[in-house]
Amino acid sequence: MPFLALRHRFLWRQRAPIDRGEIRRIERWLATARVFLAISALVAIRMDPEEIRYSFWAYGLLAFYIAQGVIVMLLLRRREESTVSFRRLVHAADIVWPALMSIFATGVANPFFLFFVFVLAAAAYRWGMWETVATAASAVSLLWLESLAFQLSFFDWVDHVLARYHLPQLGVRAADFEPKRLFMLSIYLLVMGLLLGYLAEQQKQLRAEKAVIARILGKVRVEAGLSGTLHEIVGELLVMYGAERALIASQEATGHRIYVGEMLLRNGEASFFRWLDPLASDRETYLFDYSAEASYAWRNGRSGNESFTLLALDRAGQKLPSASPAFLDRLARQHRFDKLMMVSFVFGKEWWGRIFFLEPGMTGEITEELRFLQELVRQIGPAVYNVYLLRRLRLRAGALERARFARELHDGAVQSLIAVEMQVDVLRRQSVTRSEMVPDELGRIQGLLREEVLKLRELMQQMKSLDVDSRKLIAFLGDTVERFQRETGITARFSCDLEEPDMPQPVCRELTRIVQEGLVNVRKHSHARTALVRLSARNGQWTLVIEDDGQGFPFEGRLTQAELDALGKGPLVIKERVRVIAGELAIESNPGQGSRLEISVPQKPEAAYGQ
Repeated sequence: MPFLALRHRFLWRQRAPIDRGEIRRIERWLATARVFLAISALVAIRMDPEEIRYSFWAYGLLAFYIAQGVIVMLLLRRREESTVSFRRLVHAADIVWPALMSIFATGVANPFFLFFVFVLAAAAYRWGMWETVATAASAVSLLWLESLAFQLSFFDWVDHVLARYHLPQLGVRAADFEPKRLFMLSIYLLVMGLLLGYLAEQQKQLRAEKAVIARILGKVRVEAGLSGTLHEIVGELLVMYGAERALIASQEATGHRIYVGEMLLRNGEASFFRWLDPLASDRETYLFDYSAEASYAWRNGRSGNESFTLLALDRAGQKLPSASPAFLDRLARQHRFDKLMMVSFVFGKEWWGRIFFLEPGMTGEITEELRFLQELVRQIGPAVYNVYLLRRLRLRAGALERARFARELHDGAVQSLIAVEMQVDVLRRQSVTRSEMVPDELGRIQGLLREEVLKLRELMQQMKSLDVDSRKLIAFLGDTVERFQRETGITARFSCDLEEPDMPQPVCRELTRIVQEGLVNVRKHSHARTALVRLSARNGQWTLVIEDDGQGFPFEGRLTQAELDALGKGPLVIKERVRVIAGELAIESNPGQGSRLEISVPQKPEAAYGQ
């Protein structure tokens, strides 16, 4: 179990390694604390020197310690990177110096005991639990070596040598290193090392878990679609747990079909996510009735043994004592495995299922791994659910758009072409007896055809997908207005006081559609002779204005979007597009003289606009 715990710890470190900037910040804080602690100890000894009995050598060691701290601070400020060997060397010195200074005062009340606490805290900040415990054990070992040196009269010999050369004696007392006193100090250090190390390990594991969740959430991309998102997320989990295979089974609440997907781990990389052919037994195999949310099962005895041991957790993360592994028999026959980890997910009321990992490499305490997997699925679930909902909305929107285009073609171009065909037939029959009518009728038919060509071109423009960003927006709007004038004969002008608006792409796309829809309405309904499109920015807003000198709307005055909605007036398509980008619409109408549409959009982050 200690070996598994050690592997588990390194696995979490690998999932969320500390970046270089964080290492530099930790080392700088430790260097500052080291110098501050040493200076504080020096001041305390100067105020009450009885504890070390005015020992010249104690002051000297403390001065060397302060000098070391200052040098480390200077090196950290000059160097861009703190290497592993440098940190280990500084840490080793931090262990040795307090042990040497403790020769002059031992016990938890001595002024140098905090130096041991500092080195334990430094190990906890730098690494984790086992390094902190090893640091405590190293400090205790040095203290016991000093005790052995007292027993062997080593320090008496040193005092004799110093006296021969007329140097100050050490002034140490062997009583301070008696086994009873040293034993209690050792217990204090070991317990403190274990406690600080445990707290540091928990903090690092929490940070690692957050980093893993954030990394996997970053795999959720709307443009990748549902299958692409599942490929990224399940592939990341497959590599993280080192499983040979991952299966995901799901079902929509409104349907009866079971969807089963599979990914394999080959040479340390996940294969592409693929959907399996549906089978009649998929429900009993994957989506069986089971009260646990997360489970881990392993085969008993030899590989040929079909019995399993099961560890199951409920939604609250508590163990289920009466869970039976009988439901795994069908799954084990279809997908041979010795170890299995699975977790359930529920996304809203529309979608639910389970994820299975075959032959996962569990590196730590199984219950904790299952609880983390539960939390991971809960965190990324809403993001995947949003992709699922967006996919459904896009499919529904696409179907509505196709239906609208079909209706437009049926009610517009098709009906007009049928009418033209009938008129041509009548004209053909009358051309013999009433030839003077032919030019006028041909002119009228030509006008109808020209009108339908314009309608078809407008419909084609609406069907095109727009790839307009802030760099292309002004040129695209200018081309749109120019083409409108060329095709309709209505004098149109575009003006803009912006060189390149820093505008999110969703806003660019919707404003372009609004201009297209507004010009179509001018041509169809206004009977205008001139039209103006103007784009500007003021007071933290982008403002788009479309005005004409036509017959106006069937009301007089200026109405806001709320007033238009209350009265049921105004162009419906434009109002919906303005809502998408959180804008405001106002219409000013003067019947018989023209109208003016003003759209104001706040200049705020892109995340606020619809995608």
